Amino acid sequence: MACLHAMSLLILVLAVVSSAAERENMTASSGGLFWSTAQEEADLLRKEDPAILDDRDDIDGGFSSLDGMLQWAIGHSDPTKLKETAQDVQRISSGELKKRQMELKELMEKLKTPSDAQLMQIAIDDLNNASSSLEDRQRALQELLILVEPIDNANDLNKLGGLVVVIRELDHPESDLRKLSAWVIGKASQNNPLVQKQVLELGALTKLMMMVKSEFVEEAIKALYAVSAVVRNNLYGQELFYAEAGDLIIQDILSNSTEDIRLRRKAVFLVGDLAECQLEAAAEEELPFFRNRKFLKSVVDLMSSSDLDLQEKALVAVKNLLLLRSTEAQVFKEFCGLDMALESMRQRLDHLREEEFQKDYAADVEVLRRDVELTFRKKLGMEMQQVPT
Repeated sequence: MACLHAMSLLILVLAVVSSAAERENMTASSGGLFWSTAQEEADLLRKEDPAILDDRDDIDGGFSSLDGMLQWAIGHSDPTKLKETAQDVQRISSGELKKRQMELKELMEKLKTPSDAQLMQIAIDDLNNASSSLEDRQRALQELLILVEPIDNANDLNKLGGLVVVIRELDHPESDLRKLSAWVIGKASQNNPLVQKQVLELGALTKLMMMVKSEFVEEAIKALYAVSAVVRNNLYGQELFYAEAGDLIIQDILSNSTEDIRLRRKAVFLVGDLAECQLEAAAEEELPFFRNRKFLKSVVDLMSSSDLDLQEKALVAVKNLLLLRSTEAQVFKEFCGLDMALESMRQRLDHLREEEFQKDYAADVEVLRRDVELTFRKKLGMEMQQVPT
C-alpha cells in the first residue's frame, strides 16, 4: 500500500512537471493552452523495454531508485488523464504541493532497504535496551545470527559494539537467550581469527565452558559449538581451553553414555580438530591432555558406538591422535584396546556392506579404518624398534 501511495504522489508530481511544459507550449496568437502531443505522447507510449521489470514486480515495490519509479509512472500513465491531472494541479496551492512532495520523499525513504550494518545496529540497540522484551531480545539475536554469516559483517560486530553486548547475554537468566548468544559467537568466530581474538580478550571462553556443562541440552550444544569455533586453529585459545580444564569436560562428555548424542558428536569432533591443529603447528609443544590415557580411551571407546556418525568421527579423531608425537602406540594397544576396537569395527562394516542403503557408506569408512590400522601398526613398529635390546 505504501508503494501504491508513493505512485499516486509521484503521478501528481509528474503532472506538475507536465503542467509546466504546457505553459511553455502556449502560443501568443491563441493565448490559450496547447498540448504538444508530437513528442510527449511518443515518449509516454514508448514500447516496453525488456530490461524493465514486469508489472507484478513493480507493484511489489521493485524500484531501485526514484528514477525507476518515475520511468514506471511515465510508461504506465494515460496521456489524456495525465493532461487532465496537470490542469487540476494548477489549482493546488504551492503549500499543498510542497506538502505532497514531502510525503513522497518520506515514503521513498521508507521504501529504501537498510544496509547490513544498519540492521546489525538496530539489533544491537534492542539488546542494549533494558526495556526490550524477551521476544525482542530473541528476535535481535536471531537477526544477528544471520547477519554475521559474511566475514565482513562478523568483523563489524565488535566495531558496532555488538560483541560485548552478545557476550553479556551469556549471563542472562533465560536459557534461550544464552543459547542464541553462544550460537552468534560461534557463527561470528567460524574461521575468523579477528573475532576469535576479540572473543578471547573479552573473556567469553570461560562463560562458554561453563555453559557446556549446562543441564539444558540445547544450550550445552550451542556452547560447545561456540567453543570449537573460538579455539579452532588458535593456539592461544587452545591453551586457555586447557587452563579451563576443557580436557576434563570433554572427557566427561565422551565417557558418559547418557549424554545427548549430538553433544558427544561435537565433543569428539573437537578432539579430532584440536589434534589436527597440533599436527599443523609441528613446532609447538603439544597439549598435555593428549598424553592422558583415560582421555585417549574415552575416544577409542566411541568407535564401538551404535551411532554411525559418532563412531566415524571417533575414528577420525583416533587417526589424528596417533599421528601426534606425544602419543604412544603401546598405550593405544594395551590400555585403550585399539587393535580390538579396529577389528570389531571391521566386522560391523562387513555386515553393513550387505545392506543396500549402507554399503557405500560402509565401503568409505572401511578405507578410513584401514588407514588408521596402518598408522597404528606403523607407529607400534617404530616404538618396538626403539626399545633397547
